[in-house]
Amino acid sequence: MGSSFLGFARLMAYAAFTVPLMPIQALLVWLNSPLRHRLPRAYHAVCARILGFQVDVAGQPAAEGPTLVVSNHSSYLDIIVLGSLIRGSFVAKTEVGGWPFFGLLAKLQQTVFVDRKVRNAGVHRDDIKSRLEAGDTLILFPEGTSSDGNRTLPFKTALFSVASLKVDGRPVMVQPVSVTAVDLDGIPLGRSMRPFYAWYGDMELAPHLWQMVRLGRITIRVEFHEPVTVERFGSRKALAEHCWRVVAAGVDRAVAGRQRRAVAPPEAQAELPIADGAPS
Repeated sequence: MGSSFLGFARLMAYAAFTVPLMPIQALLVWLNSPLRHRLPRAYHAVCARILGFQVDVAGQPAAEGPTLVVSNHSSYLDIIVLGSLIRGSFVAKTEVGGWPFFGLLAKLQQTVFVDRKVRNAGVHRDDIKSRLEAGDTLILFPEGTSSDGNRTLPFKTALFSVASLKVDGRPVMVQPVSVTAVDLDGIPLGRSMRPFYAWYGDMELAPHLWQMVRLGRITIRVEFHEPVTVERFGSRKALAEHCWRVVAAGVDRAVAGRQRRAVAPPEAQAELPIADGAPS
């Protein structure tokens, strides 16, 4: 299914765009330049276009950091979609750091790597806490794994404890976000076709990526929900439950074809930053 020529052209364009930017981002990280946060967003926005994604957005991202964004997770492609809309870094499982090529990209975006061992939860919380204290926005997938895109798995609560942190006397904002692949060339994906975008279970990465790039234009709905704080709920477990319900409802609306009116993201997605006068 799909066009092999289109798939090859997309992969070549992706590589040609990505590889030259990698040493530039590495230098920006080494210099601790503010552009180290701006370049990845512009990069992901262009990659979304190269890969044929149409990202429809409802709601607005919270004001910049410290913010913990919590989202459902159905695919490695969520990184590109959310990365094109949010100037921030991701929280990912440790194994991602060892992936060929993509692991290096994750490190260049200053990803916080965590594992699933309970005994390391405190260390991971400290890592996330230090990044939030620095004013960063972090994007967390609290399901702990990827789903089939038709539902939202229960959220794990351990890392929600960082929401109790205060920076300059202000509580960390937590913003739930729903991400759902809905259409392929204007045709609803449906439950059986959503795995063209979703990557989960024992799927192999390379065959899934090759199938996806050979297809037409995939529409992904992103809904930004109201930012909240842990003080509103009294505990991290209650906060996690609220975020799960809100995110799951957004996914359910998108899957059923009911969605808030899409609006343009707050900044042009394809605008590339430059050394002077970079977009804010």
